[in-house]
Amino acid sequence: MKKLLAVLFTLLMVVSMLAGCGKTETEPETKTDPAPSETKVERTVVRLNEVTHSVFYAPQYAAIELGYFEEEGLAIELTNGGGADKVMTAVVSGQSDIGFAGGESCIYVYHQGKEDYPRIFAQLTKRDGSFLVGRADEDFTWDALKGKTIIGGRLGGMPEMTLEYVLRKNGLEPNVDVTVDTSVQFNMMAGAFTGGSGDYVALFEPSASQVVLEGQGYILCSLGEESGDVPYTTYFATQSYLKDHADTVQRFTNAIAKAQKWVAQHTDEEVAAVIAPQFPDTDQTLVAQVVGRLRAIGAWNETPVMTSQAWERVEDIMVGAGQLEEDARVPFETLVDNSFAEKAR
Repeated sequence: MKKLLAVLFTLLMVVSMLAGCGKTETEPETKTDPAPSETKVERTVVRLNEVTHSVFYAPQYAAIELGYFEEEGLAIELTNGGGADKVMTAVVSGQSDIGFAGGESCIYVYHQGKEDYPRIFAQLTKRDGSFLVGRADEDFTWDALKGKTIIGGRLGGMPEMTLEYVLRKNGLEPNVDVTVDTSVQFNMMAGAFTGGSGDYVALFEPSASQVVLEGQGYILCSLGEESGDVPYTTYFATQSYLKDHADTVQRFTNAIAKAQKWVAQHTDEEVAAVIAPQFPDTDQTLVAQVVGRLRAIGAWNETPVMTSQAWERVEDIMVGAGQLEEDARVPFETLVDNSFAEKAR
């Protein structure tokens, strides 16, 4: 019993000594202020549906990566529609707020008699971003296409119709002198070509350069250079969305306008470095080469404003492709609202 008491006494002495090693009575106790709570910024969500994911749309990705949308108080939810028809379906059904595709899709919907038909409020690209890819590194001439098959995209889509426009411009009648295969889905065209289908294919970037890099084909010419200026890819929304969310649309257009200006003022390498996160599976050096190739053909609009002359070119292409009757042309003012783009510019 005495031994037990002795042990307890010793423990109490040790605890007392340890306590004495702490703060003295004269030492002020330092109080740690609680960490300030992070300020949560509320941003307006915009559901943006793009026709495909391509370096061709570099200004849009620059706006995302440089934070231009965030500066405008917007949070972009980007989805890949995989074709203009699917993008338009998403917009008309209310699954997406803003569509990003060829303006021809708005003409199709308008002629369906929909009351709340979409209108275009901004333009991003002004040339066809497709490149004709062949299987041989040939000294290309348009006559070489006679009797051959080109994988051209969805019938009635802007890429396919522009291809037909370019063929006719160079003296070739589609599906008479050269076969245009419209059976392959847009996102599957590169795979179909490398898998053995077709003699040629019209591809966006970076798909075209990727095919070349893999030794599966050669870029022969730019269809955009051949077609001339066309409001190839545009932003559109239903009339009700434009009316009820006018401020959101304006802020969205502001961000796009700022990005268009930024891309125009920076080098290919700088643009590639900024948009690289959008293309994690593509070498950044290759992205820079693609940016340079697109810049060389004048792919991007300088501002979001669309001109009436450019709109007429779209309808010329549609009429030539047999997708629009001459007397069914839609007036520029009916489907294009430049008010947001003018303010942004």
